[in-house]
Amino acid sequence: MSSPASPPAPGAAAPGLNAQQARLAALNRLKAKSKLTSQPSSSSAAASGGGASGSSRIAGGSGGAGYVNKQANVPTSARNMVQQQQEGDKQPQAPLRRDPGLGKYFEYDLSKLHNSRGGFLTEEDLEGDRIKSVVELAREKQREKKMMREGEEPAIIADRSPRCIECGTLEINHQFYKIFDVRVCKNCEKKFPEKYSLLTKTECKEDYLLTDPELKDEDLLPHLLRPNPHASTYSNMMLFLREQVEKVAWDKWGGEEGLDDEWKRREEFKKRKREEKFEQGLRDLRKRTRNNLYQRRQEAEHTHQYEDVDELIDEEGDKRVLQRCFGCGAEQEIEVL
Repeated sequence: MSSPASPPAPGAAAPGLNAQQARLAALNRLKAKSKLTSQPSSSSAAASGGGASGSSRIAGGSGGAGYVNKQANVPTSARNMVQQQQEGDKQPQAPLRRDPGLGKYFEYDLSKLHNSRGGFLTEEDLEGDRIKSVVELAREKQREKKMMREGEEPAIIADRSPRCIECGTLEINHQFYKIFDVRVCKNCEKKFPEKYSLLTKTECKEDYLLTDPELKDEDLLPHLLRPNPHASTYSNMMLFLREQVEKVAWDKWGGEEGLDDEWKRREEFKKRKREEKFEQGLRDLRKRTRNNLYQRRQEAEHTHQYEDVDELIDEEGDKRVLQRCFGCGAEQEIEVL
């Protein structure tokens, strides 16, 4: 019986390898061994204070070959270590490794993006001949927030805060006080709608006969702007205080009676205009009717006077004469026997 083959010695070459391959295998084995022993050897060298950063360690093998592992970037003292840490903080950090599990995606720096006018533009995006940048939009939002903070109701102080002119309470409607300069609370606003209700621009023009220049004059009639309830794209509503609108209308038309007289006069003028338009339509209708009757009578009284225009010969060889009335243009064909 043959005995089992014994494993090769550590320094001996493996069977089936030439001298060059055996040398490379031994060199790789020494490299792996030096990596395993480099960490504890460096820590012990730093603790004992021996050995410089540029020193080398030779690891020998059974084959007599050696591998040199140079230890670099090892600080010689605590001061040098702190200095290296500070220098490392100043250096730019490498970007984080992308997670391949998230799939394909693109990373954008939003602070560097700008509108290149490559898409559709709206009027809100334009300011003159240029487009607002991201920084300008952020500043506008900050200004809007500041205006909202300024529009907040102030604190109530019993001795100095304004009071409602109807009931004397301190909880007045600051929006009315700021825009219309009227001190009234919300309860009195609902209690006296004949004084403190809000009127639209159309109601002021139709009921109180005020004009657009008068309504746009903020010194004469201050107004409150609110979003249009019909559609968000429509212009904002202009709301006016009834008490102030009535005062301006009384001064313009000489009191309530003068306003009623002016309203009646305008209604009569509109009624007269409608009647005149109706009468004009009737006159036009009569005129068109008379013209049609005259035309029909002329056609009924007309007598055709034909004259020969052309001679025609049909397929059978019969001769025909084309006659035309020189008065109305009617045509007829007469067969010549």
